[in-house]
Amino acid sequence: MLRGNELLTIGELAARTGLSVSAVRFYERKGLVHPIRTSGNQRRFLRSDIRRISFALIAQQLGFTLPQLAEELAKLPEGRAPTAADWQRISANFRKVIEQRVAQLQRTLDDLNGCIGCGCLSLKKCALYNPDDRAGLNGVGPRFILVSRKVALGLD
Repeated sequence: MLRGNELLTIGELAARTGLSVSAVRFYERKGLVHPIRTSGNQRRFLRSDIRRISFALIAQQLGFTLPQLAEELAKLPEGRAPTAADWQRISANFRKVIEQRVAQLQRTLDDLNGCIGCGCLSLKKCALYNPDDRAGLNGVGPRFILVSRKVALGLD
């Protein structure tokens, strides 16, 4: 059975994550992974670094920045495989942001072909959903997409 504390070469880590060796070095420079150096000064990575890099790849695709990732990943223990509790602790902030983004995406899907609360009042639906541009009183832009319709109209 393979354990999270098993050591991998940089090439093995790159192969398992689908990255190039230079990309692994880039993540190292950004503080996302921290190799152990052998007596011959070769990099060795914990097998659990596969998850760190995989987590970073997913989070980047969701719009998180490398500094945000480095800050959160720095909260994980060094020198041992993180436990489920460790991952749960750092993922709480990501979960909150992702849930907010999912809600915004759902509002976009629901309202994109209708009134989005932008203030144009060019659709017949706008008179029903955003009479006299009431949403504009609580901010600029497509209010029904950026925040909930209730919040945009000051009903919540």
